Order: sequence, then C-alpha cells, then structure tokens
Amino acid sequence: MRAPIGLRISTRRKALEQSQAGLARQVGISPSYLNLIEANKREVGGTLLRRIAEHLGIDVGDLTGESEHRLIHELEEALADPVLRNAGLPHDAAHALVAQNPAVAQALVTLYRAYASASATADAYAHRLRTDPLLSELLHQVLSGITGVRSSAEILEDVPDLDEPERDRFIAAIGRETRTLSEVARNLIGQFDNASETSRSALPRRELDDLIFASDNHFPALEAAAESLRAEIDATGPFGEETLVGMLEAQHGICVVRGVREGRDARGYPAQYGFDEDSRAFWFRNTTTYATRQFQLARLFGEIRSPGVLDQAIQSPILTSNASRSAARRALSSYLAGALVFPYLDFFQSAEAARYDIDTLRERYSASFEQVAHRLVTLRHPRGAGVPFGFLRSDPAGRLTKHFPLPGLLLPSSGHACPLWAIFTAFRTPDSTVRQVVQFSSGSRYMFIARTTSKRVAGFSDQAMPISVMLACDVLHADRTVYGDGLDLADARADVPVGPACRLCTRIDCPSRQEPALTPSGADEGRL
Repeated sequence: MRAPIGLRISTRRKALEQSQAGLARQVGISPSYLNLIEANKREVGGTLLRRIAEHLGIDVGDLTGESEHRLIHELEEALADPVLRNAGLPHDAAHALVAQNPAVAQALVTLYRAYASASATADAYAHRLRTDPLLSELLHQVLSGITGVRSSAEILEDVPDLDEPERDRFIAAIGRETRTLSEVARNLIGQFDNASETSRSALPRRELDDLIFASDNHFPALEAAAESLRAEIDATGPFGEETLVGMLEAQHGICVVRGVREGRDARGYPAQYGFDEDSRAFWFRNTTTYATRQFQLARLFGEIRSPGVLDQAIQSPILTSNASRSAARRALSSYLAGALVFPYLDFFQSAEAARYDIDTLRERYSASFEQVAHRLVTLRHPRGAGVPFGFLRSDPAGRLTKHFPLPGLLLPSSGHACPLWAIFTAFRTPDSTVRQVVQFSSGSRYMFIARTTSKRVAGFSDQAMPISVMLACDVLHADRTVYGDGLDLADARADVPVGPACRLCTRIDCPSRQEPALTPSGADEGRL
C-alpha cells in the first residue's frame, strides 16, 4: 500500500498555515500541479519531493511513510508466523494497528523478534541434542561419571566394615570422578553456548538492517574517509591492483601472494582470498578475478588506514550486541571499499550519463556486476542522489544471502522470496541481464533487474557456484535507466503479478504458491 504522500503534504502545509500558491512558488511548480499532488492524483518523488520536504521543514521519510511501511511489513511477517496464523485476525490487521497505535505495533514487532531469537536458540539446542557427536560423547562421559560416583558412594554406604585404606580409596575415587564431571560439565555448557551464539544470527541481521535503513544506506563519514584515501592513492599512481599492492607493501609491510591453489578463510572454510595476520600476507587463488582482487585490496587498505572511522560508525545504539557490531563492521568495511573503488561524485555522474547501465559501469571501473550494483544502492546523498535501488542476492537453492532494503519494498532478509521474481528466473539465462516489471496486490509496481554470475573454476573438479544478484526500483524511476527502454511503463497490463513471499502474499489463486496464505479463506485478496 502506497503511503498517502499528498495527504501528508497537505496536512503539514496547513499546520504551517501556508497556502498552496505559496508552497508551489517556493518549490518551483504551479499551484494546480501541487493541488493534484495533494489530492494523490500525481506521483511525487526524487528532487521535487526533497524540495517540498525542505520547505515544509520535515524529513522526506515522514512524508513517504517509509518507517510506517517497514513496520507494517515486519508486523505482517509476525502475524504470518504459524503460531498466529490461526488466530482469526483480519487480513488488514497490521495496517489498522500501525495506523491507530504505532507504539503498540512496534512493541509487538520487538516481542516477535525476541520470540524468533528464542525459537532459534531452542532449535539449535534440539539440533545439538540430536546430531552433534561431540555432545553425545560429553553426555556419555557425564553418565559414566555419575555411575562411577554412585557406585563408590553405595559401597561406602552399604559396607560398614571397610578398613581405612579402602575407605580412603573410594573417597579419592569419588573426588576424581566429581572433578572430571566438573570439567565435562564446563565443556558441555560451552557447546550449548556456542550453539546459542550461532543461532542468534537472525538478530544481528535485523539490527544491521535497522542501521542501514536509519542511515538510508549512506554514511557520510565513510564517504569522506574514502575520498581522502582515494586522493592519496591517486597521487601515488593509477588506481588499481598494482598501485594498491605497492602501497600495502611499502607502507604496511604486507605482501600480496597469488597462485594459491586452495586457501582457507579465518573460519577455516575454503575461500578465494584471505589475509594472514602472522605472515602479513594477503593471498589470492589463481582463479580470483581482477575485479575481486582490486576490491578486496581496497577493503584491506581502508580497514588498515581508517579503523577509527569504522569503529565510530558501529557505535550506534541500534547495534545491541557484539555479533551485531561485528556484522556491521564487515558490511561497512565493504561500503568503504566500494567508496574507494567508485568515488561518489565521479560514479554518480557516470551512472547518470550511462543511464545506470551496469555493464557500461563495469567496464569503466574494472568491476563486477555485484560490486557496481552494491555501489548504486548507496547513491543517497541529498545533493546528488541516484535512482533509489534495493538489492538482493540469492544462491541456486533460492536462499537469500544478502540484501539491502528499499523504502516501500521491504526485501526479505532470509529464507525465500516470491519464486516469480527475476532474481530466480535469471538462473535460467546465465550471464544475461533480465528485466521485469512486477505488480504487488497493493497496486505498487517495481522494476527488477537481475543477473547470474559465478566464480572461475580452477579445474574439472572445482564446482562453479552461481549466484543471482537483483536490483529493484519503483517503476516511477524506471525511465531514468536503460532497462526501462522499450517498455510501456504506464500500461500495467503486462506486469507480472507477484508477492513478497508466499506466506505474506494475498494472491490466493497464484499457481506458483508454495505455502498457505495469511489471508483467511474468502477474504478479498486485492486488499492488504
């Protein structure tokens, strides 16, 4: 459901006792056009919306209702949980509650997040109890220890005529067994703590989303740091792998090694690249592409040269745990690397000139499709904002592995999205860009742009794992891009009818449905 932007503009203007003619003159449009906007008969966005917000002394997000839309989305997700699915709630309960009592809606979302975290922890414990061989061994040791203590205690209790040396021997045995039990119990608790910590990954993802959303995915301090570092690099030589390698070695004693057949990252998983702190070596597999080498070297350079800026960026009350702050630091390190490879003003001007043609931008910056897509999402500076995009990445199994939200279109943070989305259909046409105009049951329309990519293989036995990357923008901005060419964007009849995910979708008659809908049987599926 679109936010009633016109109504919000009208309400704010009247509260300030401004006339339509006066506001129209200030923002450079006719009073009749402003009248159409306030009557919600004309869409408004981009520079004009920012000018209106500025003259009304209000944040753009307050006019668009972005925070309300996100709250509705999260509340709908909570209400779609199997625990509440049969509660008999009306299909528009989330909208009604947010409209009438947003504080209560936010409290329910907070409770649902806590419930989801607790459920994940319980699932992790159950999984450990069923499948973990180490846990099974520890439990066996506990049982053996208890049996030994009980046996010695029963002998001491049932045999009163034990001589002193034998009694001392059994008491010593009980002491040894209890000390062993204590150590085993500590290990056992450690295993559960590890399982619990791992299971909390959903909460850090949520908090990272909150941080990105609150910042509109634009971090001025990181942009400024990147601008300064880029000037230093450019003064040394042409930006690229060779200059970065030379600066890392000359200034920080870090050597770059290529040709490693198989490497492991800090977690011990197979990886394309990694940094060895002990040897001060940054290594790459021989199949790692130039774009990846350049980006990762820029990331390491930024982390070494601007640690304080990154530390400051994660000192936000939104991030409530070490896991959340670690996830945010990784994400913001990538943001800093992107700002180094794609300087804001230069990249923004190039994107506008190329009409957001990702292949053109890839060639200009020696970058990958995913890297360019990432940077396009961050072009949110008020005085030089690009097309507002959302970002989503999926593996071949359909599992979502990375996302950046778009106000109005809250992309799923995990699990699976609607199977009709271009991010999944792109797997059928590898290495080709797919475009798609979709319409949700609320009437909102978006353009999706997706492409699959895969790493290079080192040999026959090396498996190429493709991924699919998708950008999404409101159809109102589609004509600013090359991907809108040849489409009749005003005609919605050719739109692909989609939903966010099966359990949140109200399209009861969808032939691609995989899960039951939240909407009660017989409800009007056209309403949200």
